[in-house]
Amino acid sequence: MMSLIRQVVAVVDMTVSSIGSRFWASLTTIVSVAMVVATLLAFLAMGNGFRKTVEGTGSDDIAMILGTGSSGSELNSTMPTSAVRLLEEAPGIARDASGKPIVSPETYVAVGATRRGGGGEVNVSFRGVTANAAGMRPGFRIAEGRMFEAGTNELIVGAGVAREFSGFDVGSEIRLGANTWRVVGLFEVPGTVFDGEVWADLPVIQTVFDRGPTVAALRARLERTGDLEPIKAFIASEPRLRVEVKTEKEHFAAGAGNIQGLISIGSALAITLSLGALAGALNTMYAAVEARTKEMATLRAIGFGGFPAFVGAMTESILLALAGGLLGVLAAYFIFNGVSASTLGDGFTQVVFDFSVGPGQMLVGFVMALMLGLIGGIFPALKAASAPLLKLGAD
Repeated sequence: MMSLIRQVVAVVDMTVSSIGSRFWASLTTIVSVAMVVATLLAFLAMGNGFRKTVEGTGSDDIAMILGTGSSGSELNSTMPTSAVRLLEEAPGIARDASGKPIVSPETYVAVGATRRGGGGEVNVSFRGVTANAAGMRPGFRIAEGRMFEAGTNELIVGAGVAREFSGFDVGSEIRLGANTWRVVGLFEVPGTVFDGEVWADLPVIQTVFDRGPTVAALRARLERTGDLEPIKAFIASEPRLRVEVKTEKEHFAAGAGNIQGLISIGSALAITLSLGALAGALNTMYAAVEARTKEMATLRAIGFGGFPAFVGAMTESILLALAGGLLGVLAAYFIFNGVSASTLGDGFTQVVFDFSVGPGQMLVGFVMALMLGLIGGIFPALKAASAPLLKLGAD
């Protein structure tokens, strides 16, 4: 047993110390594995960032009230302002120091925008709001410029919109719908879908987009976190109200569920594309280890057993694969992590989000690299350990 252990240690030591002498072959293998890992992580980072943005939006302190039959979408919701006046008197809604209910009636329309770099026309969310809207979004701040003035064709844009789409720079004018608007401010609500919205004065939006005396949603701050029962009881007792209520957190969680299919499709596409790169990486890995079978045959000829030869070949394969995995993970992190992008979300408008390469994605990358090392090395290692010495020498 001790003799076997000494043989294994000797072969592993020789394998590790000789990798540098095969620099170009080793580098080719490492880069091939790194490309597979980086390709996979790019797609996973996209899905992870999208999910984090949608699921990270919303609060249990805010009630989200939509018109009945909206299927949970603000774009499909219509609520008369008369209903808003009734709901303002509902129990369970918090009030400010002067006794006024803390609510934010809002309307929501989709308008066209052009991606920077000529990426084509898409829809973005254009939200009509009142002065209370900012206070309903924890973390909201004006990062540049100022808030729009009520009654004017001024608007403010989310930081994600300014990054992804052209024409929304502070101080510029842009045509949305039938009107020309002046961009007077840039706001941030980091890590939420609100960063991908455009805001203007509610009455102006109602007029320009012919919404009349209606809103899409009413946000209301709750007296007690997550407690919707008083509002639900009020709605049930008032026949003039045709609305449904959830916490804002529940509302956006439902939206995330609606786009889970899109995330799944993206993940399947990532795996499919990675398989193409995987085939090339496996060929490179196999060739790198196969080239050393003659060395292993020499070791066996001078008295080393088949098992140490197998371990030596597998050691090289796994080390090269893990080095490629590390390079791929680092490349994915520094190239993709934090990169801004947008894609179609709930409501047929763009959700702006940042790619996110987290610990979970990194672990997947290393597991992929390890699998490449095991699969790419197992067959030449078995050949080095079990093939007849005369055949190895002839090969």
